[in-house]
Amino acid sequence: MPSLTELYDAYVDTFRGADGKLPPMMELKRIHTAHVVDNAKLIAAGEGFDAETARACEAAALLHDTGRYEQLKRYNTFRDSDSVDHAVFSHDIVVEKGWLDGDPQREAILTAVLVHNRRDVPDGLDPLTEAAVHAVRDADKLDIFRVLEDQIATTDWRHNCEAFWNLPTQAAPNPAVVEAIRAGRPVDYQNIKTLADFVLIQVGWMRSGLRYATSRRLCAERGHLAFRRNFLHELTEDPVVDELCDFQISACVGV
Repeated sequence: MPSLTELYDAYVDTFRGADGKLPPMMELKRIHTAHVVDNAKLIAAGEGFDAETARACEAAALLHDTGRYEQLKRYNTFRDSDSVDHAVFSHDIVVEKGWLDGDPQREAILTAVLVHNRRDVPDGLDPLTEAAVHAVRDADKLDIFRVLEDQIATTDWRHNCEAFWNLPTQAAPNPAVVEAIRAGRPVDYQNIKTLADFVLIQVGWMRSGLRYATSRRLCAERGHLAFRRNFLHELTEDPVVDELCDFQISACVGV
């Protein structure tokens, strides 16, 4: 019987063109998923999870963005507000494909996929589900940090901002975003109006959105905060940048 990874890879292959290649934005998501899986493994090891819990975290990480390929094919965008909630889409595709049928961890993995992008995690989750949910959420954020840095380094982002929702690049942050980050609240995605907002939402994750100490350690070691502080100074002269970026990741408390 094919492994979960083999089933997922075979599904992704159905989106390849006649030349055997995925469209560039789909390839970006394929690579992203591989990194999220690697991050989930590091988190599970760093937090000392048992083998059962680690396996659920890894499976949820593998499947969390399954719907991104069909989303791009149908709607030509990754912006959920202009298309579909990609987490719900991913959950439904995995259920439809039956990849987890008979798996004793099925519900924990599916829940982790379903809520990985939600602003708030549901209360009352069992320990296995809670671990899988928070591991994939942290692992996803850690690689979103990498993706932003890679896109800035390798693309002409000032003229082609597709990966960043085609947001205005030279503009001050939305005060609503600034206030949410100051207060330690999740940012309402409807308030993301500029590239500075897009970057600041990630600063907010670093301040209060990473659950596990291992995740915060990896974030600090990879220099993600310093990168954003420097990049934000390219986007705006607003002094709020230094205020919001003036903290130590290792001292942050996970939610």
